[in-house]
Amino acid sequence: MLEIYTVAFFGHRYIDNPFKVEELLEEQIKKLINGKEYVDFLVGRNGEFDQCVSSTVLRVRKNYRDDNSSLVLMLPYPTAEYINNQNYFEDYYSDIEISYAASKAHPKSAIQIRNREMVDRADLIICYVEEKRGGAWQTIQYATTQEKIVINLAQNEED
Repeated sequence: MLEIYTVAFFGHRYIDNPFKVEELLEEQIKKLINGKEYVDFLVGRNGEFDQCVSSTVLRVRKNYRDDNSSLVLMLPYPTAEYINNQNYFEDYYSDIEISYAASKAHPKSAIQIRNREMVDRADLIICYVEEKRGGAWQTIQYATTQEKIVINLAQNEED
């Protein structure tokens, strides 16, 4: 039976140095693809960090290895962007999942509900969290209480 290792990504909506972040992500993604039988990469679409993750996963899969991983978009609810561009999304991501619980919740809490579901599914959390505030930080606090392995790329930067 195929052993699937699940990685969830969380980070701030805005990041100062996307090229540095992509470099750090690429290193982690290559290690995972090399070391695991199959990897599900779970990502949202709520800011610059998520965009960095998606483009880096796709680039590594294209240039390095694409037979043992998938990029899964996790939406809290069917966004207008998704509804209006469904074919593009289906071409870009390996799979798209919409959180049932989050889609039934108030929009202000939907992203946090979706994030907790991603944490609960994940074997590993990779994040880029510089500030101790906001949704990404709250999600990492939750991941810590769930005793998940967390790699914060913002803390691992070598300046």
